[in-house]
Amino acid sequence: MNFYVTQLLTLLLLFCGGCLPGTNSSYLQRTSKSANDQIMLVRRDPPTFGFQRLAAHITAYSRLGVFIAQTSDPDFLAEINENGDRYLILYYTRSSKAYACRIGGDDSRQVEFSGPYSITKGEARTLQDLRNRSEAR
Repeated sequence: MNFYVTQLLTLLLLFCGGCLPGTNSSYLQRTSKSANDQIMLVRRDPPTFGFQRLAAHITAYSRLGVFIAQTSDPDFLAEINENGDRYLILYYTRSSKAYACRIGGDDSRQVEFSGPYSITKGEARTLQDLRNRSEAR
């Protein structure tokens, strides 16, 4: 993708993220318990809980917004709290890849990325089952 288009998309995502419902830190705090240790479908239309959580994280962590603008929205988002560390797992089912992001606490806006990792067959089945259940609703 053209460098200028990528930069424009990044800026739009960062500025428009504040226009989306629930993209502030209080939203992240209020919904953290519901999202913890969950895998969530990310869909813009109609917006899913996973998309709303992703949009809120993008607003809180600008490096995450840059990453998403360069790659695309993930198909699924998992949030994990392990020993006081918060992780986001971004699943891209079309490419069978996943990325892990360690995010800072309330007082830190740092993000560390690792990956891509290959999605295992078991993970792929679980994600497809989640998609099927979501589409059946």
